[in-house]
Amino acid sequence: MRNLRLDICYEGTRYRGWQRLSGTDNTIQAKLEQTLSRILGEPIEISASGRTDAGTHAKGQVVSFHCQSTMPCEEILFKLRSYLPEDIGIYSCKNVSPRFHARLNAKTKTYTYRLWNSEEPCVFERKFVHIDPRPVDMDAMLRASRDFLGQHDFSAFCANKHMKKSTVRYIESFSIERLENEIRFTVTGNGFLHHMVRIMVGTLLEIGRGERTADCIPALFGASRADSGELIPACGLCLMEVTY
Repeated sequence: MRNLRLDICYEGTRYRGWQRLSGTDNTIQAKLEQTLSRILGEPIEISASGRTDAGTHAKGQVVSFHCQSTMPCEEILFKLRSYLPEDIGIYSCKNVSPRFHARLNAKTKTYTYRLWNSEEPCVFERKFVHIDPRPVDMDAMLRASRDFLGQHDFSAFCANKHMKKSTVRYIESFSIERLENEIRFTVTGNGFLHHMVRIMVGTLLEIGRGERTADCIPALFGASRADSGELIPACGLCLMEVTY
């Protein structure tokens, strides 16, 4: 039994997220599993570093799976690139240790959220940014973002009301930069809860608009979802990198 790793990217606009769902094959996982099963001639189940939401993109997603096939990695890669739709791309395919698992072995994940913060039109990047022209206070958001660093209970930033596992996560870095008309939020942590990044950025935007104070973040740790900010659209979110 071989264990293979795929490094992949995708534009999530037309998909219902990463995870396989009953009643539809319109997910990234379903497309990959169907294609791999066809190529390798056996049922394939894959594991990813994380389950991205519907409409979320990825430039650095990692997948692992076991198979009996002896087909060379180069041939698998060629066939995947030939058969997959144009909005799912494969960077590499390689043999890895039998114990490697894309999710369980991941050490950190980095996400970027892109906000188009201008009245000017955003025609060519509109699928990859959330458009909101309202002015924001960058300094206030920067001050508030520092409070996310470290280990905290992010229950207020989780959309899963029935979360049974720990909601404690460690945030390694959080940066915010303005690039002309765009504001880019980049966060790295050891893991993220359901909708966590989108709620964190939504809360910071409320601070930037003066709807919350810049020192409000610490009081939200361990609180409920109703206490934190808005859930902003998935289109601006992209999984950039996973480290092992």
